[in-house]
Amino acid sequence: MLNRYARQFFGALFYPVARLLLRWGLSPDAVTIIGTLGVSFGALIFYPLGELFWGTVFITCFVFSDIIDGLMARISGRSSAYGSFLDSTLDRIQDGAVFLGLTVWFFTGGEDPWMGSAAVVCLFLGTQVSYVRAKAESLGYCADRGIAERPERMVFTLVFTGFTGLGLPSVVLFIVLVTLSLASLVTIGQRMAAVARQRT
Repeated sequence: MLNRYARQFFGALFYPVARLLLRWGLSPDAVTIIGTLGVSFGALIFYPLGELFWGTVFITCFVFSDIIDGLMARISGRSSAYGSFLDSTLDRIQDGAVFLGLTVWFFTGGEDPWMGSAAVVCLFLGTQVSYVRAKAESLGYCADRGIAERPERMVFTLVFTGFTGLGLPSVVLFIVLVTLSLASLVTIGQRMAAVARQRT
């Protein structure tokens, strides 16, 4: 849902940035890699140290690379199957880094195994959401629907993690992670059902 309605807004917002990066000689693939390194560094360094707010601020500086690299590819005419493959692969690394960083913190210094467990479930089910779509498309089916696609999961996780770092009761983040887990489970079901309908 967010993927559909927000991309147009953020596309217009980051269009000048994409043109500027192209003028500087950066390629879309380079921006994809830089964004992944930035998100992973923020999540795996700041979060395990308990710096949930500053970690989120750092991650936010890089997380929009997923939009910017696509804009750069379209502007420069460099869209390619490899670029799409690289982008999708590194998206999974970013997602994994965010939830892994939260898992480490809440199982160690955060001393909240319930929260750590919720982060693990989000990581697992989020991976399955992506896998179902990729496998379906590899077999010629369409499975791009669902109530909890990647943008929704990342936005809600980052926003509430940041607020938790500012003092929001951690139970709120726990509720958000549980809700995202359930929404991911529903999304998996929606995509499997969509493929089943196309099969008949």
